[in-house]
Amino acid sequence: MIAASVFIAMLQVDDVDHLFVFHATEKLNRVSVAGSFNGWNKDADVLAVSSDGMTWTKHLRLRPGSYTYKFVLNDVKWVVDPRALKNVDDGGGNTNSQLLIAPSAFIKLGRKSDGVITSSALRHIAEVPFLNYDRGKLTLTLQTRANDIANLKVVVSGVGTLPMRLLGGDDFYQRYAASVVWNRNEDLKYSFVLDDGKGAQRFGPKGLTPTKDKANSYTVSAKTFKPFEVPSWVEHSVIYQIFPDRFANGDKRNDPKGVLPWDGKPTYFNYFGGDIAGVEQHLSYLKGLGISAVYFNPVFQGPSNHRYETSDYFQIDPTFGTNQEFFRLTHDLKQQGIRTVIDGVFNHTATTFPAFADVVKNGAASKYTHWYSFKSFPVKIERNPNYAAWLNFASMPKLNYGNPEVEKYMLGVPQFWQTKADVAGWRLDAANEVTSDYWRAFRTKVKSINRDAWILGEVWGDASQWLKGDQWDSAMNYPFRAAVVGFVGKNGTAKASDLMTSLMRNYTSYAPQVSRNMMNLIGSHDTPRILTECGGDRSLAKLAAILQFTWVGTPSVYYGDELGMEGSRDPDNRRGMTWSAVSPQNDFLSLYKKLIKTRNENPALQSGDPVSLLADDKKRVVSFARVLDSTADVIAINRSDLSQNIDLNLSTVAGLPKTAATVDFTNALTGSVHTAHQSILHLQLSPRSAAVLIPRLGSSPHLGHRRRELSSANLATSLASAHKEPK
Repeated sequence: MIAASVFIAMLQVDDVDHLFVFHATEKLNRVSVAGSFNGWNKDADVLAVSSDGMTWTKHLRLRPGSYTYKFVLNDVKWVVDPRALKNVDDGGGNTNSQLLIAPSAFIKLGRKSDGVITSSALRHIAEVPFLNYDRGKLTLTLQTRANDIANLKVVVSGVGTLPMRLLGGDDFYQRYAASVVWNRNEDLKYSFVLDDGKGAQRFGPKGLTPTKDKANSYTVSAKTFKPFEVPSWVEHSVIYQIFPDRFANGDKRNDPKGVLPWDGKPTYFNYFGGDIAGVEQHLSYLKGLGISAVYFNPVFQGPSNHRYETSDYFQIDPTFGTNQEFFRLTHDLKQQGIRTVIDGVFNHTATTFPAFADVVKNGAASKYTHWYSFKSFPVKIERNPNYAAWLNFASMPKLNYGNPEVEKYMLGVPQFWQTKADVAGWRLDAANEVTSDYWRAFRTKVKSINRDAWILGEVWGDASQWLKGDQWDSAMNYPFRAAVVGFVGKNGTAKASDLMTSLMRNYTSYAPQVSRNMMNLIGSHDTPRILTECGGDRSLAKLAAILQFTWVGTPSVYYGDELGMEGSRDPDNRRGMTWSAVSPQNDFLSLYKKLIKTRNENPALQSGDPVSLLADDKKRVVSFARVLDSTADVIAINRSDLSQNIDLNLSTVAGLPKTAATVDFTNALTGSVHTAHQSILHLQLSPRSAAVLIPRLGSSPHLGHRRRELSSANLATSLASAHKEPK
């Protein structure tokens, strides 16, 4: 274990003071700022009004980087900053203001060979993803200033000096990593050696010191080190998301009053009658897709069609079915090889939840007053309620986790469902608004019942603070969706290089095992459907799906996207499943089945590390490889309206010169065969098309069969030697 003093020394602080200013055009009672820097919590940072009564300000210390934010007026109205230099789409149909914070130390131009290493940009701390154990190796990661270091190595005691590979970066920072096999039986000591091109220095707990200072080393204790383990089944899975009221109506007897025809127009308040029986009747469809997990939006009893307002956490909503029917459904899904993930709304309840209803009835005399945060009594369930509520919606009062009774009660929910039903995981709604203390207790409870249970948090930005091994296993990867939609969407302005930068930055923000189990989505119940995002252009929506199934992470298909369903922002994106579109002639369905099958059959697409091969802004083409052990699958995407010819230099993955290798690849999408000669793979891509290239087993024994140690740094070695072995 690294000592606290050492830990503090490693964390090079370079936060910058930023002044948020909002000039009101009318008198306001309250202005706050919510953004990716505070978990979009409108109550975290309240601005102060100046003497003129119209100017609101707030100083915040922010770590350098890119942020998105909005001002919140009177707790209700969310607006962009009129003074922002740029507003961006978050990929969910929302426009936010963008803020770019440059490090104070970056005022002077930095460059290699200037004899100066920007020490404040250096960062290595004793937690994931900077220190991470995965697949038998300890990976050591160091952050530096972009384009500041010419050569970077890590010195590991008893092992030697290892070169560090560039993982990715942005305009400010780059991250480098090296991995070492570690049996976890002995302590491991290491330090970094940085050379800016004009001299080397050692970096360790004491900061930058001369290279001869071997005492400037970190120590990882074999006795106290605890790896961050996530459920191994997730990265090998494909998830299918079901909005319960809209998937299928299999039992008319439990329909609520006023149920609409299946092709009716969805609103926030109407019902279509989807139920457990409807899911049961379509198990063969789910099995036929090839998916391996179903994520259900809330199924517990509640007064709304979406059930994000929970009345009873221990009862299935009667319009969906009964507890016994749900127990049986999860069992039947499991028999088909499909796990069940359910939505847990632990941030807020319905106003009909017994504890809240008691306060409504008895006011300050209720024994449940401390279950929530009331401002006054009697309780007023109206616009701008006199209690804390999610986004100030009166129907969703927020729970108070400062009350031990609330935590105890809510921990009984996973206890009940994981012991009664075959529940393999939890999706946590509005998870960034619940205290970390509760999530730590939640993790302990869930994992004590089933260590392989999956914990998936909802947050729309960087989730790294919850993904360090003590809270969640994964998060809904909305930054992935934003990057994809920004590149392929009808309003997408992102360049090929923007896409690759965003994807790699998102990947390197987490430990590799976390990135491999992130829920990669291109649509959900909270976003416009992907085909609508692409302006109805099926070719563009297909490119989005191909990226989803080939990039690092676990793909999640929102019900009906595989059929080409459309829908704008909710509730329009929650239409009834178009079962009439299920046909062998449906090109979307055919593509999704092919993508699922390809991913299920290729371990590299499930677990491989990403390696960027090409980002051509002029041609609007991106390409990357997924590398696992002794195989490498290659993906290329042409976003442009023109046919494009590209040459992929596979040897550059390892930084080696061209070789005489000859390796055949099969395009999983078309069946065509493409051959790499001397590590150069030539491709001709039709407009708005892609290639998912899988090494052919017969032509490349190394790439197809043998499972030996291979990282992104020696892909070229495998390619180069493949021709030497007898066929």
